[in-house]
Amino acid sequence: MSNSAAVSPASTSVRVSVVVPVFRPGDAFDELLASLDAQTLAHDRFEVLLCDDGSGDETRVRLEEVARDRPFVRVALLPHSGWPGTPRNHGIDEANGTYIQFVDQDDWLYPGALEALCDYADANASDVIVGKEVGIGRRLPSRIFRRDVPRARLGEDPLLEMLTPHKMFRTSFLREHRIRFPDGKVRLEDHLFVMRAYFEASTISVLGSQPCYAWVKHAGSASSSRIDPESYFPHLEAVLDLVERYTEPGRLRDRLLRHWFRGKILKRLTGKKMLGYPDDYRERLLDVVGPLAQRRFGPGVDGGLSFPNRIRAALLRANRRADLLTFARFETEMTCRAVVTSARWSRGGGLYLTADVSVTRDGADALVFEPGTRILTSLPVAMDGLPTGLLEAGRELKNDQVGLVLRDKAAGLERKIASVQPRDPHTTSLAIDPLKVFGRDDESRGAKLVVTVRRAGWTFDVPLTADAATLAAAGPSPLLAGRRCTLVAGRGGAVELRREWPGGRVRDLAGRAARRLRSAARRK
Repeated sequence: MSNSAAVSPASTSVRVSVVVPVFRPGDAFDELLASLDAQTLAHDRFEVLLCDDGSGDETRVRLEEVARDRPFVRVALLPHSGWPGTPRNHGIDEANGTYIQFVDQDDWLYPGALEALCDYADANASDVIVGKEVGIGRRLPSRIFRRDVPRARLGEDPLLEMLTPHKMFRTSFLREHRIRFPDGKVRLEDHLFVMRAYFEASTISVLGSQPCYAWVKHAGSASSSRIDPESYFPHLEAVLDLVERYTEPGRLRDRLLRHWFRGKILKRLTGKKMLGYPDDYRERLLDVVGPLAQRRFGPGVDGGLSFPNRIRAALLRANRRADLLTFARFETEMTCRAVVTSARWSRGGGLYLTADVSVTRDGADALVFEPGTRILTSLPVAMDGLPTGLLEAGRELKNDQVGLVLRDKAAGLERKIASVQPRDPHTTSLAIDPLKVFGRDDESRGAKLVVTVRRAGWTFDVPLTADAATLAAAGPSPLLAGRRCTLVAGRGGAVELRREWPGGRVRDLAGRAARRLRSAARRK
């Protein structure tokens, strides 16, 4: 590990080595460096290994400048491999820390991340520590970070939601079990590495109570590009081989395999995605994934799929390509609407809304089920020759749900404020407590109300709408913590829940949140 600045001998007090694979870093690299400078863990307790994958002289000079003023930074100049696996492996070999935290060059860490993760790992004797990831410009799964889980169980806890390498690992654990990234250009290399660690670990811990890692979305990332079916799916099969090597046939194996079947194959055959492919690309994709579905995913895997995906999987295995297209078109032609039909405030300040929530196609109900049997009768696809019971959606209909979310994309605000299982497929009643929504110290103005609808396994995310007269009839709320709440119909009838201070003074949520984000960025 070379460094332009003098590097003191390795200290046994180094708690964590931050390994960063580097290749021609852009402006976002400065944000990462600022976040490392701002860590609450003392700088003599961690080191940063910048492992450059043959970027060239310009990057070399930049990294040398970074290390010159930071004694905790070391730089390795490596031959070009074309992928982050080799630089990360070099970091594993050279790390002095008790733990290794992998960070990508265009992401950043929250100020208390390293200290909190090390303390949590020490307390639980963890081999793998999954710190809470926060999406910047991207939406991330949330179940995995709902709470702290000192001893998470693979197959029981939602560990598969986050298979990125942005985690902390015990260094001796990785070395003892020879857990490494594949060298060279290997798709899903993070899945191979993380799953191997999950299988070998004695203790996997999830720190969900505080943000640790900011995963930033940038235009042109590899994950956003269209895959090449012939080269991509052999890498997926390597992941499946790993799962089968560490599990016996049964529920656990089926549950794990289902994750990749749903996320890497069936997801690519849904609605707009399926219809958006050029004809020749769609045929190439189906040429690969059809036989793969037949070979690798059995009935036990299908049993835990959603109702739409069970239909999709059956059509895929039967090579019913025209029907897959018809099914995708059916999904894109469904329209969900949520319209307020009444609104009122209680004396105590609670807000009660009644909304008409509909899922239609060609002006009629899109999802029609036979009474009693709960068999879907409105699907324009023949089911002859497919498994019996494929159109029964009883399990999914029992889990139908309508939720209400307060959302402001510009401010990065999203709060789930109400949720109900509707007794009627059209009329939904929602109760909201503004004091719980905003909190007594929250000075935000408010934001749009968005309805999340789960119907028979399909999910929809649509704005709550209303006409101005319906909302005006509700009037303003009683005075709540010195403020009043009001429902307002914005552009296109989109409903906003706003708060106003006495005297008409209104505070702007988006502006305040944006200022907080800029302030946080400066502190990194």
